[in-house]
Amino acid sequence: MLKQRIITAIILLAILLPALFWPSPVPFVAVVLVLLTAGAWEWGRLNGLRQGAALALAAACLLLCLASWRFGLFERRLSGLWIAGGALWVLVGGLLLQRGVAGWAAVPRPLRLAGGVLALWMAWLALAQARMIGINFLLSVLVLVWVADIAAYFAGKAFGLKFTRGKLAPAISPGKSWEGVWGGMIGVLALGVAWALADRALQAQVPSLYSRLAAHNWGLMLLACVFLTAMSVVGDLVESLVKRSAGAKDSSGLLPGHGGVLDRVDAMLPALPLAMMLVSLV
Repeated sequence: MLKQRIITAIILLAILLPALFWPSPVPFVAVVLVLLTAGAWEWGRLNGLRQGAALALAAACLLLCLASWRFGLFERRLSGLWIAGGALWVLVGGLLLQRGVAGWAAVPRPLRLAGGVLALWMAWLALAQARMIGINFLLSVLVLVWVADIAAYFAGKAFGLKFTRGKLAPAISPGKSWEGVWGGMIGVLALGVAWALADRALQAQVPSLYSRLAAHNWGLMLLACVFLTAMSVVGDLVESLVKRSAGAKDSSGLLPGHGGVLDRVDAMLPALPLAMMLVSLV
């Protein structure tokens, strides 16, 4: 398993890193589009579609993204979309977690399928716009999610259930603890402060997410770090809820040793559009 994880990670990095640092954003946006199209196929399978119908759902997601690309949405100010998308993630994500695994099956399947495609489309569009802003800005959002996940893992291992009696969401993801969430938030707060100070010291031409927010108010930047960390956890838990409802351990086996695409991007689905929402508001 470890060997598979390492090989898959090396292959992904060999594809993604050159695309990310290419002078034009097109290669990276295209590579991510392929991955998220695969994620749409996984979403269809997790929600009970047969192979052909799941492929059709993936094609619909691909066409929606290509249409957005064709009509130049990358270059437009989409404040209304990000505010609406952010509000939906907060409200619907909270409602889904409150209703739990049993409540997911009660949601009409067409609504579940459409919601998944919408979430993937918004995440891809947000990522594309973030890359258009600049690599430093995009990386500041992606690294936030990664640091939140890594810090939460180690904090959960070291301090899980030492300060609280109950786990975060035992019926959805038994391994997650409140201590892990707090550890993730502390890690992201440290990241945000360090990145904003580094941008200032290096006089970064393209400010990061943290620098943009700190330029208005440092308190706002710290609050945004806590909010985005919390919503990345919501994205992770929502995907876990869907998998548990489907009786699946992973979203697919497309990434040997890592599960599926959705298993790798679940926390980014809310974080990317919410980061764009915060930037558009300030």
